[in-house]
Amino acid sequence: MTFIAEASATSTATPAAFFTKWADMATWPEWNQDTEWVTLDGPFVQGATGVLKPKGGPKTKFVITKLTDSEFIDTSKLLGARLIFAHGVATIAGATTVTVRVTMEGPLRALWIKIMGAGLRESLQRDVDALVAAAEAVLV
Repeated sequence: MTFIAEASATSTATPAAFFTKWADMATWPEWNQDTEWVTLDGPFVQGATGVLKPKGGPKTKFVITKLTDSEFIDTSKLLGARLIFAHGVATIAGATTVTVRVTMEGPLRALWIKIMGAGLRESLQRDVDALVAAAEAVLV
């Protein structure tokens, strides 16, 4: 597994507010500027599948590979690689810290990182900050 990027932010929103935003995948383009659209085939549960369309890129199938009360991991299937987004929340002293870590695995990961890595590194903190703003607007 190869590390690509990580971004964190502290928020007044509850962990549940972040999971509300993550589960409502149709609204991801509102806080993720690189995403054109996302569909989820059924409920937001571990093992669920969906399709994501990045701006300027091809449709990509993904699966929710882990879902707990503090972590959500989705894995996108690329030719010869898997792009993994690990989303986590932790509450410390009344504040919630949200962290998103991006990694890749598979035999063609070096090629995909060359194609996508810089863009992911450049946009991740901006998207996490926009997610925080969206989560803080959720009443949970």
